[in-house]
Amino acid sequence: MLSERELERYKRQILLFGEEGQERLKKSHIFIAGAGGLGSPISLYLAVAGVGTITIVDMDVVDQSNLNRQILHYDRDVAKKKTVSALEKLQAINPDITINAIDATISADNVSKLVGRADGIVDAMDNYPVRYQLNRVALEKKIPFFHGAIRGFYGQATTILPGKTPCLECIFPKAPPKEVFPVVGATPGVIGTVQATEVIKYLTGQGSLLDGRLFIWDGLTSTSEEIAVCRNPSCPACGDPAAAHTKPGKKK
Repeated sequence: MLSERELERYKRQILLFGEEGQERLKKSHIFIAGAGGLGSPISLYLAVAGVGTITIVDMDVVDQSNLNRQILHYDRDVAKKKTVSALEKLQAINPDITINAIDATISADNVSKLVGRADGIVDAMDNYPVRYQLNRVALEKKIPFFHGAIRGFYGQATTILPGKTPCLECIFPKAPPKEVFPVVGATPGVIGTVQATEVIKYLTGQGSLLDGRLFIWDGLTSTSEEIAVCRNPSCPACGDPAAAHTKPGKKK
């Protein structure tokens, strides 16, 4: 049940999806991979929305060059572990929820354990090898995977529902080259809030998700478009039952 304090805190949301929807948020557990540019707005908006348990995982420390976009972290946090900084801010912004901040490198060996019994996985990473591992675990656990990625003024997002939509490896069968990419801070703000909105809609049963659709944002022209995406029958992650049970991150 929602407390009087929570009813007051969330009353503008309750006008949208009722106390039942707010209670669903309170009972939910969301896993966020990354506490950087995307992880910052995602975690902040899920925290203020009242998602009851948020697990956020990162292995990095705050660097001065992060501060143009990673709004969870302040100048005083430079050289501090991102998880420590994230925990401090998220607990301060909403003391009524549970924050699990885990300092760890996500790998094929630990990703399933880290995700645990979460109700969904949010991709706030900056590299595709880890994204593929998260995608595989989402398929294995049959939970949604909320993908987002950015570069410069451009970004993309989609929601992957195992067994219903194409998975990440269907859409992006080959990882782009690794690079230190340019980024303006507002871009992860746009894409991160799209991802957070997708999570809230999924948990409360509102609206239409970005399932089977890749949302594309062009900040230079302030325009967006979407691309219909389809499952690949020969996808090594979800295309055939045998491949779907391979170890996360490992391809046949």
